[in-house]
Amino acid sequence: MKRTAILLAAGALSLSVFAGCSAKPVANAPEGGESADTIKIGLNYELSGDVATYGQASVAGIELAAKEINDAGGVNGKQIELVKYDNKSDTAEATTLATKLMAQDKVVAVIGPATSGGMKAQIQVAEKNQVPIVSGSSTADDLTVTNGKVNEYVFRTCFNDSFQGTSAANYSSEKLGAKTAVIIKDNSNDYSKGLAASFDAQFKANGGTIVGEEAYAKGERNFNSILTKIKGQSFDVIYLPGYYEEAGPAIKQARELGITAPILGADGYDSPKLAEAAGAGLTDVYFTNHYSSADTDPKVVEFIKTFKDANGEEPSAFNALGYDTMKFVADAVSRASELTGPAVKDAMAATKDFAGVTGTFSVDPETHNPVKSIVFIGYKDGKIAVTEKA
Repeated sequence: MKRTAILLAAGALSLSVFAGCSAKPVANAPEGGESADTIKIGLNYELSGDVATYGQASVAGIELAAKEINDAGGVNGKQIELVKYDNKSDTAEATTLATKLMAQDKVVAVIGPATSGGMKAQIQVAEKNQVPIVSGSSTADDLTVTNGKVNEYVFRTCFNDSFQGTSAANYSSEKLGAKTAVIIKDNSNDYSKGLAASFDAQFKANGGTIVGEEAYAKGERNFNSILTKIKGQSFDVIYLPGYYEEAGPAIKQARELGITAPILGADGYDSPKLAEAAGAGLTDVYFTNHYSSADTDPKVVEFIKTFKDANGEEPSAFNALGYDTMKFVADAVSRASELTGPAVKDAMAATKDFAGVTGTFSVDPETHNPVKSIVFIGYKDGKIAVTEKA
């Protein structure tokens, strides 16, 4: 699945949220996504459907950031107007809504979707309309760079899959002392396959051996066949990259079968539903992520307090990434030479030392990826026991 939010001295922005497909364009709004008093930013997110958890969490972070910016006075004297649509976790709908946002609503940038598939579905629309698209959680390697060439209007504020898979392999070798590993991947999902490939390559480069590789398909809930097969093998760790919907039951069933080896995954694990599905089996489970609520950085502590005050719950990585992405977009808008898609795109590519709650980063102009650190989160008895940056 693919997988994850912050501060910016760009001034602030006023918030006007249009829900679902009821959002309407500002009357007589000029080209460039602005009216007399507002700057229009599109939100194209999975607010219902299979991965609604990711979309809803991202938007909650975005809306909090927009409110903070707006309350502080806006961006260059103008307020941010969020034009929000639900793509229903459907890539075809994401394409349709991207066209609507850019050609009809005249936004200056689009944030979302949360998934790589949804983001890829609007790349051609972004290039045609010359409007930048940004995701805080789309991690596919070929999202921002395709066939060795950077996609000019595509950006993200999270790291990519190969970085996660490589980091997980290094963590297994260096922190857990693993010499052998089993990989269990979602063979129907590019996110899972990409992570697995990166882990495989780096683990072997570290001198380790992959002693087994098994596959499942999206929606799988019964892993007993796979787990019974590998139980008879000798291995130090399991790498199970994928989404929480499948990872939760797999972890639970592995522990019930007596498999005690550490299980590692990626940012697709980041959901409260992981613990619900895994139950007491959520121990010695580690995953790469963009942020941890256990971080003591003052920016993170303040963000957590503000988010909890506004939403009544502790923020997830998707909340934090959404928050950072909105601040990142506003920062670029504040530095753009004019309020047009090309100018905002150029400002995004030139971003240096952006300080967010998911870390400080600069945008690599050759890849449009952020250069930032990664976080490892480890569970013991269903609770977070390890938080390490690498």
